[in-house]
Amino acid sequence: MRVYLERQRPPLNRRHTVSDISDYITSHFKRSSRDIGEVERRILELSHQKKLISSDTNAEFSAGASFGDRLADNIAKVGGSWGFILGFCFFLVFWALINTIILTTRAFDPYPFIFLNLLLSMLAAIQAPIIMMSQNRQAARDRFEAAKDYEVNLKAELEVLSLHEKIDVKVLAELAALRQEIAALHRHVSKKDD
Repeated sequence: MRVYLERQRPPLNRRHTVSDISDYITSHFKRSSRDIGEVERRILELSHQKKLISSDTNAEFSAGASFGDRLADNIAKVGGSWGFILGFCFFLVFWALINTIILTTRAFDPYPFIFLNLLLSMLAAIQAPIIMMSQNRQAARDRFEAAKDYEVNLKAELEVLSLHEKIDVKVLAELAALRQEIAALHRHVSKKDD
């Protein structure tokens, strides 16, 4: 029985032939070895080699960031904070007070605050693309982390399946041994009765 099961699904720690790996792929991925993707093929190979695939995704993703990417992230972090919003509100109130109450006769930007509008428009024109760059980078980070999560989950699933197979082989081997012992006991009891 055990030999039969080992022929059906060989243990993962044994050197595999091409047909063994193809059978393994077919049994676990429910498709042929030609139909699995490069990620699945790589994870399967790493699983057979008992290598770890988990890594620090933040460090790995940040390693490829350019100076402009890091700058865009920091600007978006500051521009999207309550400190920036409250500070900017304080600046706007200060600007309005200076130009309406304190410098009533010699205001450098009188009431409709045209110069302030120009400054705000320029700030928005510069800040919006920087924030969009940071959002694109965050989307790329999310895709990177999702791909890493898929790889780790796939390897974990393969390891669990491997453990199930090993346990199944062991349990079936023990059952076969017990059946042989029961048959031997049955023969022994039958001989005593005769």
